[in-house]
Amino acid sequence: MKHLLDLMRKRQSARTLFDPKKKIAKKDLKKILEAGRWAPTAHNMQNFEIIIVDDRKILDAIANIKNPISLTFVRENYKQLSFSKEELKQKGTGILGAQFPPSWRKPNITEKDIARDDHNSFMGEEIKSSPVLAIVLYDFTKRAPASEGDFLGAISLGCVMENMWLMANSLGIGFHILSALSEGAIEKKLRKMLNIPNNMKIAYSFRLGYPVTSEKYLRVRRPVNGFIHTNAYTTK
Repeated sequence: MKHLLDLMRKRQSARTLFDPKKKIAKKDLKKILEAGRWAPTAHNMQNFEIIIVDDRKILDAIANIKNPISLTFVRENYKQLSFSKEELKQKGTGILGAQFPPSWRKPNITEKDIARDDHNSFMGEEIKSSPVLAIVLYDFTKRAPASEGDFLGAISLGCVMENMWLMANSLGIGFHILSALSEGAIEKKLRKMLNIPNNMKIAYSFRLGYPVTSEKYLRVRRPVNGFIHTNAYTTK
């Protein structure tokens, strides 16, 4: 039990380049997918499919897809930023601003500001450096029974993600979620490139690989007594 909790505490997103020459062993990839297989899903629907991309030509083609950053995303991301480790520790939530391009750290960011930072190029390099890119799909024509907006189905996809993430980290393999590949124009191009059926939608994608740097970033959480309410909700 202690080992599992330690693994959860040490889990982090590998927001860095991977060593493209260091492949993911088939037995390790199988363990990661097996962990996803046994994730809890609403009514055991298992409403997901996973495309594993390890062909270098396909990875390069995906990496070259233009990826304009959403101004809404950047502005809402700004609200979660702290600008010092001390501020982040005090808040107990959010992330360090230093992990993002300079323009993303401005309170009144504009489209022109975003254009100055070539984020698309960096994400492309991340994908090119990855031995494996996984695309997680779900059938949006189905839903968990009586679950408005398929809320329970979305939770299920998160459970699949967490299981695979923990297994990857336990094997010393970097895991990095890419939400941008499920957006509009990008998803449309991937749908054609990867022969994704019309009833399937990209939920999220993730990169697997061995980071070229071992830098650890500060991760924080609220204390347990900061979110627990006993017998009724109480104002903190």
